[in-house]
Amino acid sequence: MRTTVDKDTGVAVLTLDRPERLNAIDLTTANELSAAWREFRYDDTVRAVVVTGAGERAFCTGLDRNAEVPQPSSPYMVDDPLIAIGPKANDLWKPVVAAVGGMACGGAFYLIGEAEFVVADETATFFDPHTTYGMVSAYESIHLAQRMPYGEVARMALMGTAERMSARRAYEVGLVSEVTPPGEALAAAVRCARVIASYPPEAVQGTVRACWAAQEATRTQALAHAAHLVTLGNLPTERQAELFSTRRTEFRTR
Repeated sequence: MRTTVDKDTGVAVLTLDRPERLNAIDLTTANELSAAWREFRYDDTVRAVVVTGAGERAFCTGLDRNAEVPQPSSPYMVDDPLIAIGPKANDLWKPVVAAVGGMACGGAFYLIGEAEFVVADETATFFDPHTTYGMVSAYESIHLAQRMPYGEVARMALMGTAERMSARRAYEVGLVSEVTPPGEALAAAVRCARVIASYPPEAVQGTVRACWAAQEATRTQALAHAAHLVTLGNLPTERQAELFSTRRTEFRTR
């Protein structure tokens, strides 16, 4: 993970920097993300943040398949390694803009779901592979349900790897707020962040908190069920790996 801060504009850019792994998040990166958001809380030179991914192929593809996450034997206790990778999970109320190019799938929605808005370039595609591999899309679907109509969320979650949502379609359904030419999402997101960072920070942060409060109760109630749904519905890890190794590569983009 890379972090740069422009103290003149007040904008920080946080970059997932594992392009060789399609910016998948391993346990080290998950801890680094959580630490970065918490550090931003105390850094008054940072007034807005852009989160993006390195390379052209992906913004983020969720949890790294090679990450080993031991789980308690009880269905009442689930360790989700991505639960604290987002800004709101770390009590950061400075505005965050996501700049997306290439694939954004699965656990990427933990980050997108806790950003204020999303700027995507024309190469961006969005999908959720969980059901294809015998996994419950719980946390991801709950995050997306705060941004898209129910039918679009359900379709993405249930179609799995067979279908990807284009940047243009994501814009039409409200997941994305701006579509740029290829390679220009980061610059566009930074421009927005610079404008926001130029305003009085107390007013900006209060507005972020107010917007979040409008959907927080529903989201909190839904997330309370997520861990149990995952425990009950996920196939054993070995079976997931088997499905992953024999996955189809064909998909439709809409």
